[in-house]
Amino acid sequence: MKRTKIVVTLGPASSSAEVIEGMIKSGADVCRINFSHGSHENVLEQIINIRAANKKLGTHTAILADLQGPKLRIGAVENNGVELIAGKEIIITTNECVGTAERVYITYPQFPKDVRAGENILIDDGKLLLTVVDTNGRDEVKAIISHGGILSSKKGVNLPNTKISLPCLTEKDLKDLDFALAQNIDWVGLSFVRSASDIIELKHIIQKFEPSARAKVVAKIEKPEAILDIDNIIKETDAIMVARGDLGVEVPMQEVPVIQKMLVRKCLEESKPVIIATQMMESMITNISPSRAEVNDVANSVMDGADAVMLSAETSVGNHPAKVVEAMTKIIEHVEKESLIYNRDNAAPENLQSERFLSDSICYTASKMAQRTKAAAIITMTHSGYTAFKLASHRPKSNIFVFTDNYHILTTLSLVWGVQGFFYDKNISTDHTIADIKFILKKSGLIKFNDFIINIASTPLSERGKSNMIKLSVVD
Repeated sequence: MKRTKIVVTLGPASSSAEVIEGMIKSGADVCRINFSHGSHENVLEQIINIRAANKKLGTHTAILADLQGPKLRIGAVENNGVELIAGKEIIITTNECVGTAERVYITYPQFPKDVRAGENILIDDGKLLLTVVDTNGRDEVKAIISHGGILSSKKGVNLPNTKISLPCLTEKDLKDLDFALAQNIDWVGLSFVRSASDIIELKHIIQKFEPSARAKVVAKIEKPEAILDIDNIIKETDAIMVARGDLGVEVPMQEVPVIQKMLVRKCLEESKPVIIATQMMESMITNISPSRAEVNDVANSVMDGADAVMLSAETSVGNHPAKVVEAMTKIIEHVEKESLIYNRDNAAPENLQSERFLSDSICYTASKMAQRTKAAAIITMTHSGYTAFKLASHRPKSNIFVFTDNYHILTTLSLVWGVQGFFYDKNISTDHTIADIKFILKKSGLIKFNDFIINIASTPLSERGKSNMIKLSVVD
């Protein structure tokens, strides 16, 4: 069983029940629905197909609803392509017009108020570079073309030096969020996060929608401001996505690998899942095998300690979505044979006043005990899923089996490294429950005679409290 999870993006090539089922069989754990594309009608069909596949296969594939966020774009241009020549001036206006080499429209009304002279404007993933010369503060910005080329219609704009006044959640995002929450999805991806307050705002909206709403938040890190507030963002969010596409345009490209490793390390320390995204297997959009550099990229992400690796265009519009997942699974499984990725040397819990001190200490001790005894499995009972997140952050080599009476968290946990979930709603004594679970795992071939196993539980079970018990035993 692979430990690192795979996130696949759905799209025209991968929305059918047949393709979704094929991707899950090949190793997909989370289906990402990109709200930048497609109608709510299409999204509903995708959700129905995911859940039908789960029912058929007995899997718990999660659903990640990825909100578009404030996308800045150039409007339509003449003949869908005009040449911008280096050294020439250009006017960028908020008054809608058909763009030319001298004047283009931008969809961002506050643009002239927010930019300052000397700031850079990157268009089309940084292929074109303009520098602000002057702004009238109302509707026009004068810029010099620093690096030219062909500008096509509707290309994206990045402003790496500008403090953007747009809200993190647009009107479209709020409508998409309402729709996604009504479908009881597992994770919500928040684009262009700038500070922890963006996460707090989204969580408030989720809770206001329905106090029992269970959707957890993935903060997409793609802005320089997010890096400056990263500790607070990780504290407030439930997971992180290293969105290397926009991040690689917004910050100098050579900084991205170091930022990626820093984000993974910080997330492991805080027991928050981390997804590595963008261009992981891009050549497989058309090819039947990845480039060697792509194989290394996926492998290095696994070795860094990522909870999940993500496929975007490879599965949404690629020629063979299931084959890409299969190739990624092979890479992951091979790397996970290496002992260096296991048993992270996380610090033992020290704050005795923390409300989580007891359960954190149990998870830390279980991981250390598993390493010492070479236990085949750490088995935990949970209602909230907290112990699963905490255990996974220690990266034990033992399998992590999670039993819960809270059916909904089984899909949520599909994003978390190494976790395999089971629904279990019998309410019997601790000893009987441990014996029963041992029997279930043995019957399934997941543990065998003479294996050491470690059980974590909360006693008494009926109170569904925090983990306070650990038991080491041998499978007889």
